[in-house]
Amino acid sequence: MRAVHAVAATSLDDTIDAYLAQVAVSFRPTSVVSATGILRRFASHVAQSHPEVTGAVDIGRPQIETYKIWLAARPGSKGRLASVNTICASLSTVRMFFERIIEWGWTDAPPRAPIFAGDIPRRDEPLPKFLDDPTFALFMRAARAETRPLLRLAIELLARTGMRVGELCTLEVDAMVLIGEIHWLRIPIGKLHNDRYIPLHPQLVDMLVEWTEDPDAGVGGLLLTNDGRPLSRHAVARMLNRITKAAGIAHVHPHQLRHTFATQAINRGMSLEAIAAMLGHRSMDMTMVYARIADRTVADEYFAVTEKVEALYGQAQALPADAEGPAMKRLRKEHHRMLGNGMCTRPVELDCAFETICEGCTYFATSIEFRPTLRRQLADAKKKGQTGRQKLYSGLIDSVSANEKKNRSNP
Repeated sequence: MRAVHAVAATSLDDTIDAYLAQVAVSFRPTSVVSATGILRRFASHVAQSHPEVTGAVDIGRPQIETYKIWLAARPGSKGRLASVNTICASLSTVRMFFERIIEWGWTDAPPRAPIFAGDIPRRDEPLPKFLDDPTFALFMRAARAETRPLLRLAIELLARTGMRVGELCTLEVDAMVLIGEIHWLRIPIGKLHNDRYIPLHPQLVDMLVEWTEDPDAGVGGLLLTNDGRPLSRHAVARMLNRITKAAGIAHVHPHQLRHTFATQAINRGMSLEAIAAMLGHRSMDMTMVYARIADRTVADEYFAVTEKVEALYGQAQALPADAEGPAMKRLRKEHHRMLGNGMCTRPVELDCAFETICEGCTYFATSIEFRPTLRRQLADAKKKGQTGRQKLYSGLIDSVSANEKKNRSNP
């Protein structure tokens, strides 16, 4: 890497070199590797498509717009066109490059970042892939039938704790501790730069105690080692392939066990706060994605409404095609009681304290032309035995009649 500071840079490559040297101080090594590849490809494209460009300061919308088209048409690793996630990652990395060198006041920085928020396509938000209960049962049955202690322990830890595979591979030999009467497992600092303690099931405790007595355990200070070597992601993936083949199910990625753990927990009543603590999430937004999978409130309300709808279907099917029986008449009356933002489901035979709320208001006024309607309301109240309603309409009718008599005597 050329050690040329961007303040004195004479080319886009020099500026990118200096930028990568700066972000390497704060980025994870894998993030630096990713940014290096993206920025190198960006610089190569600009050099080929716009030879007039010498530095970052010369890059504007024309260069970005041709880069976007080239990026979308560029084949991916499997021969297909680049995915939305790949395009998002590339454009976001290049945009960050421009925004930072502008903030740092570098000489080779353009007046403003040439990539805007609208240039970056919106990522899809698919639900996490998890194993349903029958598939998970087959998977775990096959895992427990294995004879290799390391394989069984690795699978049980992933499935019962929801830890990431990277966290599993870096567990330290003294990760299990006893606090009070509960054994806890210390998950090392990982993806989100934090560590945490999670409770251990008694069966896991027994398995861990048994494993620590194995001569292959604890090599190099790590809890899980394979033939004297640290356990790797690829080794765990091979373990899962072995289990899925024995179980007769489709390929399972290690992270699917994390998704499965969270889905099982929320579907059986575990709080989102507890799940977030187990998974090591920094914000509840990360955990809420699992609530989209198994929202019990939505399910309960859906099934409650479904039962009512099915009951209505049953009533309607029982009616003759050419007749309107009591059930349909009741539905018709309920339909007439629909409100602006819902529907009153009160059975017609029950009273309602708000049925005459307007007539009982001090601002309510009526006159002689409404006397036939008031009399029908009074007759309906007598038929239903509603004494309070009878008294109200009797008083209204008497008031209307008194006003009529008064008007006749004072023409």
